[in-house]
Amino acid sequence: MNGFEKLQLVFEPQLIQEIHQFGVWQKFEEGAHIMDYGKYIRMMPIILEGTVKVYKIDDNGNEILLYYLSSSESCSMAYSCCLEAKKSEVKAIAEDTVELIAIPHVKLDEWLCKYPSWKNYIMRGFNERFLELLRSIETIAFHKLDERVESYLKEKQKLTGSSVIKVSHNLIAEELSSTRVVISRLLKQMENEGRIILYRNEIKLLKSFND
Repeated sequence: MNGFEKLQLVFEPQLIQEIHQFGVWQKFEEGAHIMDYGKYIRMMPIILEGTVKVYKIDDNGNEILLYYLSSSESCSMAYSCCLEAKKSEVKAIAEDTVELIAIPHVKLDEWLCKYPSWKNYIMRGFNERFLELLRSIETIAFHKLDERVESYLKEKQKLTGSSVIKVSHNLIAEELSSTRVVISRLLKQMENEGRIILYRNEIKLLKSFND
């Protein structure tokens, strides 16, 4: 079931019709910027296919991965920026080929009052993003780096549905605010333990990885 089919199970037929009428279908290739820091956001994206990574940057230019968005999900930060007509404080990048439907900002508040399912969708999105942020803070504050790497790989496996994770050591380091040398050492340790197999820009998770 694709993202739009999922939405049809959630929204009223009248709202689905308006999404068709006013939404703008867009496609982004891997690595493309969907949102960027300091840019005004005029539309809220709803992901139909693919995965989007959302980042936040601090005053020193350090980035951290906040959360992923996948099929039928939307970015609560984009919704907030649209309603308040303010510049984006996050960056969203397509992790693979992404198809989405962009909802014009003029419809967001209107639908909130008009369609109960839209209100539930938006509030559920804010709640899910909030819980993900809490988990991220907990991971950074209380978990060791090896545990964070393991959680990172499990999340990738969950999102892709594959035990082969296409990612470089350098990218893992960037997204976990570490260094490539440290990440490579931890991954090599996991390989020596028989939990993963390392390839060039790929990591295969073995059965023992999830045991």
